[in-house]
Amino acid sequence: MSQSSGATATFHAYFGYRDAVGALRWLEKAFGFETTMEVPDGNGGIAHAEVRYGGVAFTLFTDEVGYERPARKGDTVGHGVYVAVDERGEVEAIYRSAVAAGAESVWEPEESEWGNYRCRVADVEGYEWTFGTHRPGAPADW
Repeated sequence: MSQSSGATATFHAYFGYRDAVGALRWLEKAFGFETTMEVPDGNGGIAHAEVRYGGVAFTLFTDEVGYERPARKGDTVGHGVYVAVDERGEVEAIYRSAVAAGAESVWEPEESEWGNYRCRVADVEGYEWTFGTHRPGAPADW
């Protein structure tokens, strides 16, 4: 299938959290996410929640079946979420806020070898979040 010149699409991730209610409150506090929808599941958890930060949005729910988390190999699990922000100061502020809220530091704020100023942390259930100044898909002048 080819993409037509007028096609539009958006990308949204979803996450199962064992304690989705606690994770949702933590994501708000640590990263400054805004919860735009929260539907309880009737068992004290969340059937569906939607969260955003600027133009980034994702969903989460209560993981009742115990999905496995990937193991780290070296300093990372090899995949996670990347959020592009406007400036270095925002990367640093998010990193400080997340670590103060209990995130595990994976990478302190630093410039990558390809010019992205970024940090990476693992949240309360081990999901990795990277915040950086590079915008994937945008032309880069390296």
